[in-house]
Amino acid sequence: MTIFDNTLYAEGALVVGAGLAGLFCALKLAPRPVTVLSPKPLGFGASSAWAQGGVAAAVGKGDSSHAHAVDTEMAGAGIVDHGTAESVTAEAAARIEDLARWGTPFDRDDFGNLELGREAAHSANRIVKVEGDRAGWAIMQAIIAEVRRTPSIRVVEGITAVDLAREDGRVVGVFCRKLGDRYAEPVFIRARATVLAAGGLGGLYAVTTNPPGVRGHAMGMAARAGALIADAEFVQFHPTAIATGADPAPLATEALRGEGAILINELGERFMPAIHADAELAPRDIVARANFRQIQAGHKVFLDTRQVLGETILTRFPTVSKYCLEAGIDPVKDPIPVTPAAHFHMGGVKVDERGRSSLPGLWVCGEASCTGLHGANRLASNSLLEATVYGARIAEDIGGLEPVRALAPFKGIGYNEAEGEAAETVLRNLKAVQDLRHVMTDLVGVERNADGLKRALRTIADLEANAQQVTRAYLNMTTSATLVAAAALKRTESRGGHFRTDFPQTDHDWEHHTTMTLEEALEIRAGA
Repeated sequence: MTIFDNTLYAEGALVVGAGLAGLFCALKLAPRPVTVLSPKPLGFGASSAWAQGGVAAAVGKGDSSHAHAVDTEMAGAGIVDHGTAESVTAEAAARIEDLARWGTPFDRDDFGNLELGREAAHSANRIVKVEGDRAGWAIMQAIIAEVRRTPSIRVVEGITAVDLAREDGRVVGVFCRKLGDRYAEPVFIRARATVLAAGGLGGLYAVTTNPPGVRGHAMGMAARAGALIADAEFVQFHPTAIATGADPAPLATEALRGEGAILINELGERFMPAIHADAELAPRDIVARANFRQIQAGHKVFLDTRQVLGETILTRFPTVSKYCLEAGIDPVKDPIPVTPAAHFHMGGVKVDERGRSSLPGLWVCGEASCTGLHGANRLASNSLLEATVYGARIAEDIGGLEPVRALAPFKGIGYNEAEGEAAETVLRNLKAVQDLRHVMTDLVGVERNADGLKRALRTIADLEANAQQVTRAYLNMTTSATLVAAAALKRTESRGGHFRTDFPQTDHDWEHHTTMTLEEALEIRAGA
């Protein structure tokens, strides 16, 4: 990276975001040069590292990629792109091989075969995992080590993108600032190919399992640059975040229910068998709504692992056990209090099969994108799979544009942990941010209706207009929030992760994706 006239020039491709999708893309681009921007040191702040379940892949005896695709389409409630599901699941085995080759210590039996777990709405055991519930962390550690060993990859930490840069209708890089310098003039980083892999928007909600920095910044900056957004209304709420009052909420992985854990209320009543034939292993939206309605009725909800796991939960699910013990919960003796929490965004920047957005020069992968794979409701553990598949596809697409050449030395910007944590604390505690998060949880959450969505849109507009200092980061947040609420108001039915109490039935006329520009969303907001 070289600097000239307050502009940084990224030799090779520029990847914004350092989760699994971004780093996988960077590795697949090798030996072509690539610069990766990360707000925090690698491994911190990315949702990928928090994933507990694993990677869905049909690599077990008797399973098939077609069966995996069928399950994906069933979970997606009628609007999964058939071709996308078939092609992505067909690539799963190859991507698992990549991850294993780069050092991911997947669980294996004594003969070296992958040990596969089961999660909701899968018809077979096909979750490739690590130590029960440590897949995301282990994969990221392996990927980060490989990135550090790869000379064609330059990582710049402590810097965050706030705007896409355009020139003659093409994205030519990003405007960034050092983490913590919220009001400083941003620096322009120019690149011939820009890959946006900066995560989803769960942190826009008051109760979320996502890292603090995952607040719709990627979708917001792309929308403000004119990108087409798809399926923004579909937010997946994980049914079993651990209800400790922590922000973000720690997650009790779905694999626990795959092992036979059950949901009960404070009276000891099990309620899921009366709601769905698959009981606790019903699709996530159904389980999340069941838990939500129990809580709305004044009950408390618990995940009971005592009968099926007992003391083995401590060794088989160490991450969940750690979260519980830190909160004073003994999962061996006590049921685990849980609540629905914003977890994953099925929508995002609309991309084609190569990861290309509607803006020339911009590719998008990971949770920031909408590929059509997830439809209205993501199948468990398909997110890490999608990240690797599209990271690889984008690398192949960009590869023809970038010659192989050495990178010039670059000292870097550096990351000051104290400054970074202080900046995140300031942002988290801003009244405008807190108000926005509560509006999203209260009015654009597990269940929605027209009156609430219109009120949410009006409130978001007021927050945007009256915030003391409207930064680009806050505009990205309110932009994403507006898109979600506007798309939810527009879709007058219930499907998957989108449930309207005033339109509780699924409508065949809505069996398609929605697409929206920011201009269209603002028109809906103005009329709310």
